[in-house]
Amino acid sequence: MVRCDRLSTLIGRFSLKVIVSSPEEANLVILKSINEETLTRVILSPVTFVDLDTRNSSEKPIFHAKVEWGGSSNPLLTALPANIILDVADSSDTGNLVHLLINESAALRCGSGAVLDRLGEVLIVRLLRKQLEQGSSDPGLLGGLADNRLSKAIVAIHDNPESNWCNEDLADIAGLSMSRFYELFKQVVGVTPIAYLRRWRMILARQDIEKGDRIQIVAKRYCYGSTEALNRSFTREFGHNPMQHRRLQLNK
Repeated sequence: MVRCDRLSTLIGRFSLKVIVSSPEEANLVILKSINEETLTRVILSPVTFVDLDTRNSSEKPIFHAKVEWGGSSNPLLTALPANIILDVADSSDTGNLVHLLINESAALRCGSGAVLDRLGEVLIVRLLRKQLEQGSSDPGLLGGLADNRLSKAIVAIHDNPESNWCNEDLADIAGLSMSRFYELFKQVVGVTPIAYLRRWRMILARQDIEKGDRIQIVAKRYCYGSTEALNRSFTREFGHNPMQHRRLQLNK
């Protein structure tokens, strides 16, 4: 049986980057104990900087970085909580990874930027895995991915947005009746399955248009019957049509 990978496509579609930064710009911070040379925690604040008050703390920051998520349309940004905390002591593998990340940033050897990106990406994946294990009580993507049944349908949407999905197909993938699937998806994710599919297609279509793909090809790629149909959906979603969006990107 092929394992349902809930993160790879989400991460792969967006250019995740981890860049060493000043404390004022950092949204990824690694802490260590003041009294010992032991690493303690990793804190990630997806949409803002990490706000730390260490005046009366037993910890101090040892590494600061800025995580870029590949654009504001990344659905993880709205799904994740304000802060994600990973205890380094909980996993020797994570501890080794964090040590390697810190050493690489300090040494500044040839190719260190690329190495930091890769190591940082692995660390972010570990943080996201922890969050998926915890789930979420609020409606959204995180709750859907944390559900063993709904996640199968969501991954199918992420992996194959060009497929002509309907509720019955997605319910079958989730192993639920159509009515139960529809009800549970809306309750946990906060939107209907088809609304989520449309939003994901729009995110991908905007990426492809920004890369310079022909609008006619993008429309066909994501199951729009014509460029006019894509134009209407794109305008409803983003407030301007694909050609206007492309011109806006070129003028930035």
